[in-house]
Amino acid sequence: VDLDTARQELEEFIPHVKNISDSSIKKMAGRDLMRFKEFKKQGMAVKFGRFTQKENKQIRKNVEEFLALTGIDSAEKLLFTSRYPEDKDTIHRLKMEHHFCEKISEGIPRPWRLIYYRARKIFDPNNYKGRYTTEEKEQLKKYQALHGNDWKKISELMSRSNLSVAMKFSEIKSAINYGPWTKEETQKLMSAVKDVLRRKLRTENPSSLSSLEQSNRDLWIDREKLHQPLPWTEIETKVGSRYWRQCKQKWNSILTSKLTRGQQLRKGTNGLRTNITLIKRLYETKAEDASEVNWDELSNAIGDVPRAYVQSKFYRLKVSFVPLWKRRTFSEIIDYLYEKKLPELEEKL
Repeated sequence: VDLDTARQELEEFIPHVKNISDSSIKKMAGRDLMRFKEFKKQGMAVKFGRFTQKENKQIRKNVEEFLALTGIDSAEKLLFTSRYPEDKDTIHRLKMEHHFCEKISEGIPRPWRLIYYRARKIFDPNNYKGRYTTEEKEQLKKYQALHGNDWKKISELMSRSNLSVAMKFSEIKSAINYGPWTKEETQKLMSAVKDVLRRKLRTENPSSLSSLEQSNRDLWIDREKLHQPLPWTEIETKVGSRYWRQCKQKWNSILTSKLTRGQQLRKGTNGLRTNITLIKRLYETKAEDASEVNWDELSNAIGDVPRAYVQSKFYRLKVSFVPLWKRRTFSEIIDYLYEKKLPELEEKL
């Protein structure tokens, strides 16, 4: 398939295909296009966003079956071959002979690259090493000064994952404020988010901003777009005194407080009713994973509040009332709230 045809055919499955480079389109044409067409025949749409528990299980199954098929003795060797230079040639040959790309993505309607990255995250033993010690933080600063943002190199030196070292450095690279947000910091955050949203809007629809800029009015944007993913490391740089995760949490809290328009959904009888409705609705979804929940639909059912409000409400419920919630699956948490907590809340109401 030539490049233009591939891009055109992929557009049916991937809305943002225009922003993808030619080299990536060529790879997707080989690895994904036929898979996407097969999924379409089965009535399955191509998915993005968070992986569900069911998809994670399928990835584990695919990797384990490939190991059994080839005799490669660990998932780390299969997915992080560069760590084993003496076995590299043999592993590459086995991957080619036994169609690694097709096997690892069986049964999962997502782009191959995303499945591969997810598998690496699941099976990387360096992902589960707990908090960084003071010594490790100092090491990370030194390695970054030597190697810049070559996170692959730094991750090998520190035996931590690429993502882990990149995020940790983002957190410690400057004097970070952990206290309450000042008015100046909040204003910087609002200004940074507005700049990003304005740029995205200009890119998506160049004519939409002309009249807005001429009239010098504030930036108005659909509520749904306020919840889209944003480049948090860029926003972190503009704010200066907070790291990216703090900026994201603060922005979500600003959205929640501004968009609830003063509805008293947290207090007294209204608070009880909100919790009861939320638990019942979550139980009715029969979702196996949080990513399967239609949070927008839930937010409308509870009182036309932002999805971030509903998600934070659920977070407070599980943290406050579900023992050992970190060890439970999403569905087990919902079942516990429904069976144990709901009767108490209804009696209290």
